[in-house]
Amino acid sequence: MRKAFPAIRPYQTHRIAVTAPHKLHVEESGNPEGIPVLFVHGGPGGGTRAADRCFFDPDKYRIILFDQRGAGQSTPHAELESNNTSALVEDIETIRKALKVDRWVVFGGSWGSTLGLVYAQTYPELVIGLILRGIFLCRDEDIHWFYQQGANHVFPEYWQQYIQVIPPRERNDMLGAFYRRLTGDNEIERMAAAKAWSTWEGRCSTLHVNENLVDHFSNPHLAMAMARIEAHYFVHKAFLEPNQILNNAQRLKDIPGTIIHGRYDMVCPVNQAIALSDAWPEAELKIIGDAGHSSSEPSTTDALIAATEKLAYQINTQSE
Repeated sequence: MRKAFPAIRPYQTHRIAVTAPHKLHVEESGNPEGIPVLFVHGGPGGGTRAADRCFFDPDKYRIILFDQRGAGQSTPHAELESNNTSALVEDIETIRKALKVDRWVVFGGSWGSTLGLVYAQTYPELVIGLILRGIFLCRDEDIHWFYQQGANHVFPEYWQQYIQVIPPRERNDMLGAFYRRLTGDNEIERMAAAKAWSTWEGRCSTLHVNENLVDHFSNPHLAMAMARIEAHYFVHKAFLEPNQILNNAQRLKDIPGTIIHGRYDMVCPVNQAIALSDAWPEAELKIIGDAGHSSSEPSTTDALIAATEKLAYQINTQSE
């Protein structure tokens, strides 16, 4: 089974100003002359981590990570103003041009798969390949499953802790109730809601509970950005048209693609990967039999690295 590549440090970092007030943290690592690959993080609001560099052979890839608006080291932290899907797509284009990349591979999981798909459907001619994990189509039913009715039946004890910050009279609309608190003026309520929201996601992200991952999700800095930005996007239906990704799937037909999804993914159930595969039959679908949602689960890590290695071989063979 393939393990992540050894930890590496960026050889260059950038601060890229986009729509005010946002400034994006962007970094490059690996081989400056390698295949450009953009890592698109989840959430939205999740930010990047050092481990995200390690899905790629640093001798073969020019590895580009960025924190989306309001996330990670981008500023202002947890900012919702001018924070929407179209803006993020154009941010990716701004980064591509600033780094003088002609075309690149796009690699993303969870919300990163959503944004990666929307970007590729907007600019298919700029994408060499797509490697996507934990497909999130952002339809109403996908959001409802995790935040209202669905995952609560699989993790009832975690759900009970999640809902404690919301009075019973408001629990018929958990997303709306959390959004009001996460955007309200009461700092104590805001932080309590953020930690409950983010901890719920961390606990449900792996087949077997990973306490290190739960601790990461519970970190106040991450929790505030992820909870606020996720709720903001989901209340606004991810700023997408109904069924937008599946309706535009034909735009992906000429892009080599790999879809990787854990069979026991309780954050984004596997039916979303099946729906995408049906709409985009040219892509290779891999369902991981012993994994949930997280990229850190061993079999998922193995599949992701196999996909990056296969794509690098194909690209380098074609260029010879």
